[in-house]
Amino acid sequence: MKGLLLRLSGLDADAENAVRVIGFFDRLITGRAGPDTLVRSTADLAGCPVGVHAPGQGLSLRAEPGADVVTPGPPPAGAATRVLEGGVLVWVARPSAPAPLDDMLLERFAIATAILLEHSGVPRPELGDPALVELVLSGDVGTAERARALHLLGIAPAARLRVLAGTGVDALGGRSAPLGRVRAVLTTGEVPGPLPDGARAGIGPELPAIEAARSWAAARTALRFTSAAEPVVWWERLGGLAALDGKLGPADLAGLADVRALDHLAAEPHGEDTLAALGALCATGSARKAAAVLHRHHSTMPARLARAEAVLGFAVDSPAGRFRLHLALMLRRLRDNAELS
Repeated sequence: MKGLLLRLSGLDADAENAVRVIGFFDRLITGRAGPDTLVRSTADLAGCPVGVHAPGQGLSLRAEPGADVVTPGPPPAGAATRVLEGGVLVWVARPSAPAPLDDMLLERFAIATAILLEHSGVPRPELGDPALVELVLSGDVGTAERARALHLLGIAPAARLRVLAGTGVDALGGRSAPLGRVRAVLTTGEVPGPLPDGARAGIGPELPAIEAARSWAAARTALRFTSAAEPVVWWERLGGLAALDGKLGPADLAGLADVRALDHLAAEPHGEDTLAALGALCATGSARKAAAVLHRHHSTMPARLARAEAVLGFAVDSPAGRFRLHLALMLRRLRDNAELS
């Protein structure tokens, strides 16, 4: 469609080119384009920033030529505007002198906005919170749909937000929805806690609410690194470990020698205590501190660590050994939590 029309700045204000501009917007209307597509295509046509601002609907979109749609707030000073019914405003911000067909562009942009907002797939107020939360976290919806859903949830697109991905967290407060085996919880303040007994949670990074889908994806990654010994994992604290998620399947992970060795230790009498001791060793950096964390006498640690080293095949009470051990423990968690993908 864009190939049928030159940039607006290159058109003369004659009847033929006016018809071409009208046809451009007519094709968007008949194709039931979404608000994102409308704003992005109009920016490409105009060759300058354009936008739609509908504060009553929680919708504010802006695009520059060749760029993605963003949520900027009110139009910039000096922009040419048209106000529609319900307080909806469209604008074109040309930094130089107006192009010959700018008035027609703005008029047809306003008409197309009024029609496409009426027919767009943005959620209606009667949708319940879980449906709106699911829409906010979906990676398949446009900026307009996500902004509208946030508005109905009472969250501004620029508000700082974290997403919690958890199991056994149904009792937590906040705006939430079950998504497969995992419950998503939107948090705009303190992360709710403490978790119920047996619950697990991955905490995504704090981002503008309009980017909640990114925080949700990160929260699910963090959830897959949780364990009974560490039921809450923050994505920011994973560092480079987060990149391991999705790189190896459960069978690949189960086939790793160090993971198999940990499975062997876990199957022995008091095996879970041994794994807990290994995890505490990685977390504290010393056998004595690990014993204190586990409320064990430090004299019990040498025998456990010696048995672990015999099965693992490497020394664990050294920086290199603890690094290798920590990596093996994390890979085992990824395998055990594969169903949370």
